[in-house]
Amino acid sequence: MRDYKIVVLGAGGVGKSSITVQFVQGVYIESYDPTIEDSYRKQIEVDGRACDLEILDTAGVAQFTAMRELYIKSGKGFLLVYSVTDENSLKELLALREQVLRIKDSDNVPMVLVGNKCDLDEDRVLSIEDGVKVSQDWGLVPFYETSAMYKTNVDEAFIDVVRQIMRKEAAISAEKKQQKEKQKVEQPVVSKQPVAEQPKKVEPANARQNQSTKGNKSSSGSKCCTIM
Repeated sequence: MRDYKIVVLGAGGVGKSSITVQFVQGVYIESYDPTIEDSYRKQIEVDGRACDLEILDTAGVAQFTAMRELYIKSGKGFLLVYSVTDENSLKELLALREQVLRIKDSDNVPMVLVGNKCDLDEDRVLSIEDGVKVSQDWGLVPFYETSAMYKTNVDEAFIDVVRQIMRKEAAISAEKKQQKEKQKVEQPVVSKQPVAEQPKKVEPANARQNQSTKGNKSSSGSKCCTIM
């Protein structure tokens, strides 16, 4: 089972805690209580693969900026949440996204844009098109309008960011494998040099003749005896 850490970011009061608790526990929180930090765990199956999610519900207020940087460093995927009833909450996400990209030092960060409170039609000040435009400006980041009360698109948003993490990890793994194969091909082959044969010493003919004569003399004067 793979562990994935997901960080939920956004301005205060946009419903970050509400969509997180709805996803994890299936419960809607009506009252607003400013969050400093809450951590949740949930096991799900995505595309046949078991996943253990750690979800960090972060503060939306400026005095916890230092803590937010720590969350971003450790996070693998991000839900950037605004409220369709608050125009400023969408503007705040622009700076938050830049902070995520800067800290992660990458333009390819698993991320989902979430416009929450889509059920509050009478209070809406941001249209779906506003969210689509931001998504396009961010390089077609997946965009969902959600309702924590009715659980509209809540599961879909979290599962989408998990899929992005899985695809990124698979791409990194494939790239590493390709680099290893390339190194094997480029590695020089060390061949063994043949050992040069030493030239045989050629004796003069008269020397061989002398040795043969000596051998004949010694054999003629030798005696062979057998001990029984």
